[in-house]
Amino acid sequence: MNHPIPVPSPDTAANEPRLTSLAHGGGCGCKIAPAVLADILRGSSTFPVPDALLVGLETSDDAAVYQLNSEQALVATTDFFMPVVDDPFDFGAIAATNAISDVYAMGGRPIMALALLGMPVNVLSPATIGRILEGGRSVCARAGIPVAGGHSIDSVEPIYGLVVLGLVHPDRVRRNSAARVGDVLILGKPLGVGILSAALKKTVLDAAGYARLLATTTQLNTPGPDLAAIEGVHALTDVTGFGLAGHALELARGAGVTVQIDWNTVPLLEGVQTLARSGCVTGASGRNWTGYAAEVAMPAGFTAVEQALLSDPQTSGGLLVSCTPAVADRVLQVFEAQGFAHATVIGQVTTWTEGTPRLCVL
Repeated sequence: MNHPIPVPSPDTAANEPRLTSLAHGGGCGCKIAPAVLADILRGSSTFPVPDALLVGLETSDDAAVYQLNSEQALVATTDFFMPVVDDPFDFGAIAATNAISDVYAMGGRPIMALALLGMPVNVLSPATIGRILEGGRSVCARAGIPVAGGHSIDSVEPIYGLVVLGLVHPDRVRRNSAARVGDVLILGKPLGVGILSAALKKTVLDAAGYARLLATTTQLNTPGPDLAAIEGVHALTDVTGFGLAGHALELARGAGVTVQIDWNTVPLLEGVQTLARSGCVTGASGRNWTGYAAEVAMPAGFTAVEQALLSDPQTSGGLLVSCTPAVADRVLQVFEAQGFAHATVIGQVTTWTEGTPRLCVL
């Protein structure tokens, strides 16, 4: 029989509160809602940019890319959030994995990181904060990069993340806006991280569920550079805080296409449907849906649980690949060789007609 995971975490001092109790949101569920973010950023891309800036704000891509020379481009990104779990080491590891993913999603290889730390130092002990940093460093070590510095502040809520820099050949940059009609879509990780994190916060997640949560959120998206090297892989992005629907919509808008998702093929983490039916759904899922529901067509009978999973915020989620059908098997082989057992074809890219939905769920 499974039992709930210990609360508080064994790495947390007995007189300290649970990390998740100190934050109003957690993980990529902390993201500002898509519609609100669009209002905030409106007009931000009107400033002139140098020709060397290969990727900027235009399509809400995963990272900025700046060409250094004919062989190298610099990939630069940052990501940070509030605790999605109570264990400080695990929190640090998840946040670091999530931040590094943006470099992989551009087809790049990370070279170094800087830590971003905001902590309520009058509430959490130096030992607990140190464990958060240790978790982040452990993931950077797995990625083969140093944490070369950073910045810290005294904050009301605990916040941790990274600035990550990487390198990529300019010809192998993979944007989220280059999908082509006729492509198939492949998702590298199963969905349901937001559901599991909601269950954790309600203390109803068992040890097996926590293990699944930790395994998926700390799995580095290392296939990115190898996928970018395959001719026929046109677009890459990672599925994070806006959910599968939100990031598929970014891909569709950027390329001027329609994305069709075959829902029955979408991989899900074990147990998340049952948890969602019991009410373990994040508030971010609803905010996501409000922001983009008008652009989504769903089949009759599509349930509230399925809708919640479609918009479920994925902390450190999987890569979403748009590629020709001819290379789909090769893409799946790259995923499989690097330990992504759930990678699967989930849809296709079709022509978009003015006035029709950008995302169709079949």
